[in-house]
Amino acid sequence: MENNLAKFLLILGIILITVSVLIEKGIKIPLGRLPGDIIIQKENFTFYFPLATGIIISFLLTLIFSLIRWR
Repeated sequence: MENNLAKFLLILGIILITVSVLIEKGIKIPLGRLPGDIIIQKENFTFYFPLATGIIISFLLTLIFSLIRWR
């Protein structure tokens, strides 16, 4: 179990460093306003449901966790 936790923390650290470098360079990460995200705007009401973003994040997390578990 300690080995899995170490792998998870290592991968999480690599992901955070990569995202930090991209943000520092001014590169915007396109998550949050993808085609497939539902946005309903009325006069003084906005409803935002990130459907496509949620699916992509779920897929990436499933891939990462399966790679950790596989080894």
